Amino acid sequence: MRSVLTCIGIIVGIAAVIAMVEIGQGSAATIRQSISSIGANVIQIDPSDAVKAAVSTGSGGRVTLTPADFEAILHECGAARWVAPSIDCRAQVVRGSRNWAPHNILGTSPDFLFVRNWADLAEGSPFSEDDVRDAACVCLIGQTPAHELFPGESPVGQQVRIKGVRFRVVGLLRYKGASISGADQDDYLIAPWTTIKFKLSGVRQVNLQTAAAASPYDQVNTLSQYPSQEVQLFTQPSLLEQTDYPQMTRFSDLDDIWVSAVSPESIPLLKRQIRGLLRERHGLTGRAPDDFRIRDLTEISQALASTSSLMTNLLLCVAMISLVVGGVGIMNIMLVAVTERTREIGLRMAVGARAMDILRQFLTEAVLVCLFGGVVGILAGRGISLAVSAFLGWRTMPSVPAILAAVAVSVTVGVVFGYYPAWKASRLDPIDALRYE
Repeated sequence: MRSVLTCIGIIVGIAAVIAMVEIGQGSAATIRQSISSIGANVIQIDPSDAVKAAVSTGSGGRVTLTPADFEAILHECGAARWVAPSIDCRAQVVRGSRNWAPHNILGTSPDFLFVRNWADLAEGSPFSEDDVRDAACVCLIGQTPAHELFPGESPVGQQVRIKGVRFRVVGLLRYKGASISGADQDDYLIAPWTTIKFKLSGVRQVNLQTAAAASPYDQVNTLSQYPSQEVQLFTQPSLLEQTDYPQMTRFSDLDDIWVSAVSPESIPLLKRQIRGLLRERHGLTGRAPDDFRIRDLTEISQALASTSSLMTNLLLCVAMISLVVGGVGIMNIMLVAVTERTREIGLRMAVGARAMDILRQFLTEAVLVCLFGGVVGILAGRGISLAVSAFLGWRTMPSVPAILAAVAVSVTVGVVFGYYPAWKASRLDPIDALRYE
């Protein structure tokens, strides 16, 4: 009975630790997944600014990112899970007598839905790679434009017009609500990037040939300057023709490239891989500045890190309290055992046992009791974790390190809290011990 009572303290402590660690890890994983779904492991790459005669275009001013860069990142960066190009456009979307200007008209590939955790559509189906290759006039719309353009009815299968081009709605994006910065994440229209590029937005006018440095009477902005590595596909029009009749070309520059890392922890590695690859592809050597920018969602990453740290500290506090309670129980029971077995200790000393023998005996008993209690506690903790998962529906995750640590802690608790009772037993006087009633 004494041994059983001694074990109860360590069983309760270890079971509480195992159960809390598994439930806590499951909760932390759920929180990480929820935060990751809003972009904690997403990287955005866009061109850097262009400066001509001290006039800066600001963010994304250069024309430096190409579909070839997107393909290279997809195939050569091992830390990237999903990669998607994007073309930005701002226009009015018209349906019958109703119209709406979405905050984001985005041309991209189907993988963008996986990058932003949007693959599970509310209705319909996403467009395909064939639609991207054929520049098909199909699109997905978010909840906000669907409400404004199709109140009370399904938008799937119906048509909208953007800059005179008819698009067929093939899917409705799932509701996301506001972002962490307060922006409406549902005010989206997504279409194949080739369609947006070649039928709506055309070439960006970013040359800045520049009005700040030249006279407005003999200088005009043009659409004809391409990066040197691109092949000219069309006859070069005259300056007057470019000014009076600007034409869209088949030059495929990208406004952004979106990359999803395999995990939030792999973001630093992925950024190094992307930077090295793009510098090599763009011929940047030595101290030449990057002609692109790599940005991650730092605010969300910091929230993820602080959440994980909070969960870890919480579990540590619970574990410490549980083990201290179990250790105190062991010390109390072992002290009672020393008192009850005083005559036994005196008899052993009378027939030749030394103080070290008595100390070793009681320490061995404490460690064995703790080991037994640790094993039972591990089984009990695992059972509690499974019961919580089965009956409450909470996510739990088994932790092998926690189990190994529980065994080590069991031995440590037995040594630490069993040492004083064992030392006290070894210091008893044999004559007084034999006379003890």
